[in-house]
Amino acid sequence: MIRKLALIVILAAIAGGLAFYLLTSPKTLSPETLAALPDGDAKRGELVFWAGGCASCHAADDAQGDDKLKLGGGHVLASDFGDFVVPNISMDADNGIGGWSREDFANAMQRGVAPDGSHLYPSFPYASYARMAPQDVSDLWAFMQTLPAVDNDPGPHRLGFPFSVRRGVGLWKLLYAGDDGPVVDLGADDAVLARGQYLVEGLGHCGECHTPRDFAGGLKKGSWLAGAPNPDGRGRIPNITPGGTIADWSESDIAYYLESGFTPDFNSVGGSMADVQENMAKLPASDRDAIAAYLKAIPAHQGQ
Repeated sequence: MIRKLALIVILAAIAGGLAFYLLTSPKTLSPETLAALPDGDAKRGELVFWAGGCASCHAADDAQGDDKLKLGGGHVLASDFGDFVVPNISMDADNGIGGWSREDFANAMQRGVAPDGSHLYPSFPYASYARMAPQDVSDLWAFMQTLPAVDNDPGPHRLGFPFSVRRGVGLWKLLYAGDDGPVVDLGADDAVLARGQYLVEGLGHCGECHTPRDFAGGLKKGSWLAGAPNPDGRGRIPNITPGGTIADWSESDIAYYLESGFTPDFNSVGGSMADVQENMAKLPASDRDAIAAYLKAIPAHQGQ
């Protein structure tokens, strides 16, 4: 009897391990999708770069001017799961992504899979970047190749068990990274709103900071953009729905804030939003107008 029970336990463990292996297997873009990636344009890619906020995380802390184009990583993102160390994504072949192909880049951006087949941690917002248009992915890749190589090894993430097991990220993806459709049903066929939705929900990944998360770090999409605790413990990321901080702002107020950094009350942008605002200022005015229109059209959540 004991031998039978032991055998059952062993078989159950094997079956459980096999199920875990299959469920957590990294899933890349299909060969057909990769083959259909269009040629990229670096000039267009520069706008994608700023809209996507690449420099805000991957440039050195307090970088200014052209130093924002040196993407050697090293910034630390504190979280309840440990410290995520932002990687080098410069064209350095040893410490950066200089040895990647465009297909490698697309899989990282939209599926969170590294060239070696391992999962990337969702501190890199690929769940939002999954909504990027293939043309923008190719354009961004073309621009990235024009940027300088930075010889810097930021080191590994500082995560405790079980979060240090990358394979487990596959379970997180099953819960939170499988849907690349729109977060909000705007119910209108409006080109301006559609552009704003694309920038906020996808390329600009605004929800990654402004939306609260559950115990596993997934976005609570029912409270989309309703504000969230600041991951580094200082203050709170504001509610940017029509019921929150911007309730009394007009669309032109929002657009001007993104361009200038000044609120309607002439307060200036601060904290991590300062980097975001500087990025938004580099976009065409039509994009800032589209973001403003979207933010005033989404469902309101009350409170700050």
